Amino acid sequence: MFLIERYVIAETGRPVLVMVSILVFIFASYSAERYLAEAAMGTLGLPAVLDMVFYKVLIALEVLVPVALYASVSIAVGRLCHDSEITAIAASGASPLRIYRAILLLAVPISLAVAMLSLYGRPWAYTQAYALEQQSKTDLDVNHLLPQRFNLNDDNGRMILAERIDRSDGRLHDVLIYDPGARTRVFRADEARILNPDPDDPIVELKQGHSYWLQHNATRDISETFASMRLHLQPIEQSADVKRKASSSKTLKASDALQDQAELQWRETRGLSATVLALLAIPLSRTRPRQGRFSTLLPVTAVFALVFYAGDICKTMVGNNTLPLFPGMWTVPLLMSLALLVFIARDLTSFRFGYR
Repeated sequence: MFLIERYVIAETGRPVLVMVSILVFIFASYSAERYLAEAAMGTLGLPAVLDMVFYKVLIALEVLVPVALYASVSIAVGRLCHDSEITAIAASGASPLRIYRAILLLAVPISLAVAMLSLYGRPWAYTQAYALEQQSKTDLDVNHLLPQRFNLNDDNGRMILAERIDRSDGRLHDVLIYDPGARTRVFRADEARILNPDPDDPIVELKQGHSYWLQHNATRDISETFASMRLHLQPIEQSADVKRKASSSKTLKASDALQDQAELQWRETRGLSATVLALLAIPLSRTRPRQGRFSTLLPVTAVFALVFYAGDICKTMVGNNTLPLFPGMWTVPLLMSLALLVFIARDLTSFRFGYR
């Protein structure tokens, strides 16, 4: 009993581990290259690189693991068909449902892990990554500023240009600061000293310079000359998208915003989508006798791309109220389940009429 299931699980489980390891290595290498480049330019602290790579990999696992499972099922079923083992199983009188049951036994615990990761691990990783990035990448840390360069912060548009930076006492000489906001502010000073680099309340002390306060909707611009000034710059605001991704599932559930509900549904559907996608790989990967093992590569890849982009499109449509909350993001796994039922019915029909 369960001999066929154990065999299919073993044939599929080994590729899953290999595929996950390969995908994690590739993604981690790509992320490390990106953050190491920022560290080399001085815009990110080197000790933070490994932590950032870890958080990014944790975030990506909700996609990488289902991809590995789907590809592994496709490879395993393709090999079984190529070696005529599927035919032998059917000839022994075993129902094709036993193949589906074997993959289901493997996919369910993996999909539960993906669901937990999406509901709890992903928002935690986003929170930690954002906090670390803000702590290590603040544009007011003299260790990250470069002299004679436009040091631009993409998060808030602030720009700092200094002719010379004394890192021993944190002083900037011959400095220009552009601080956008409701009232654009420009400061030109002979010397600047960073008192507090905290992105939530950055404070700079300026000496011997000029300040310009520019009104966007009026003509009353203000120009002042100062000997000494303590300046509170605009804090770095966390983007709405980052806030949403870092919010707990409980917070999103209590929100009435459609984009928050779309994010919550995205997390809730990850586990079910991973299971159904793995089961869909069974009929999609079957080949006829004397067909090549990779003859189904195109349809298998096309289906995965369709499911992936359909999920993104549904999330956007729910967020802008084009698609109602129900079925909302559940549209994709529901359609996948209907297609799966059609394939299972076809396999059962072929089995009943082919082996009597």
